[in-house]
Amino acid sequence: MDGGVTVLPPLPGGLECSVAFTGHAFVATALSAQDVDGWEPDGFGGSLAPDFLHRLAGPEGWIGVVDVTLTARGTGGTPRLAELTYADDHPRVLHARQLRTHVRVHGDERGLITLADGLAGRRELSIELHAPQDSARGQGRGLLADALTLVPEGEPVFAAVSPGNARSLRAFLACGFTPIGSEVLLRPARRQPSFSPVAMDDPA
Repeated sequence: MDGGVTVLPPLPGGLECSVAFTGHAFVATALSAQDVDGWEPDGFGGSLAPDFLHRLAGPEGWIGVVDVTLTARGTGGTPRLAELTYADDHPRVLHARQLRTHVRVHGDERGLITLADGLAGRRELSIELHAPQDSARGQGRGLLADALTLVPEGEPVFAAVSPGNARSLRAFLACGFTPIGSEVLLRPARRQPSFSPVAMDDPA
């Protein structure tokens, strides 16, 4: 809990991130540690401040939403969800494939989940219900519980949930997920410094 920030190399695929834990943060970026430190982020929330993220991404870069980072353990056993082969055009699947690798899609009539390799190679889970909000009570928790059977017993799985999506956050917490920090992904588009050749005297 030193309030410091550790600067790491960027993520694959042109992505970068800022991840905050209790009293310390990690920033994965192509920028130098000197550049990052010059903006004076800190591990007490400053690494997720809008001004810092905007500088990190550049004026034309993409900045994702700030999510709560949660983790749980797989329950293993007999998988309760079938793999789906017809959901390639689903927005949830398209989003997962923009940010993650080895995306697998499972689900049933309640909705679908994606399992993929995400930030730092961790196994990540996301969920989307098919049912309208007013008729989906309890279905999210059931789908999440079934999704954990797809992960071998005891192995970690992670999720990133918007704190404003209170119903989803409550479902993850009810299924045994524990909040461990917060994170945001970025896809920078930094301007390259302009180069003006300097005229040199003819040595002859």
